[in-house]
Amino acid sequence: VQLQASGGGLVQAGGSLGLSCAASERTSHRTAMGWFRQAPGKDREFVAAIRSWSEYYGDSVKGRFTISRDTAKNTVSLQMNSLKPEDTAVYYCAAGSRVILSTITEGTAYDSWGQGTLVTVSS
Repeated sequence: VQLQASGGGLVQAGGSLGLSCAASERTSHRTAMGWFRQAPGKDREFVAAIRSWSEYYGDSVKGRFTISRDTAKNTVSLQMNSLKPEDTAVYYCAAGSRVILSTITEGTAYDSWGQGTLVTVSS
């Protein structure tokens, strides 16, 4: 499956931004859809994932970010609130049909990746 991420941009600290990821084909609700991010000079970090209607979040974004999925439209979205400068990164969406609960936070478990969209949070 091919993924196309969109919605990045520049926002002030405390603001909100929404990201969207469109899949080229329909995916089962059992396919994990996730968001990862990578800041300059840092390792890739798990942000959020959704699989079989369950949501998972990285500790740094819990309570601020919300992932959602529209299977009819083949999209997964990430609503980001209360943004902080440390949220600045390139955000990638990913899909994995063989992702299981124990690997859902691991980027290596995902098969397909979008091109990334830059989110910049100014202080």
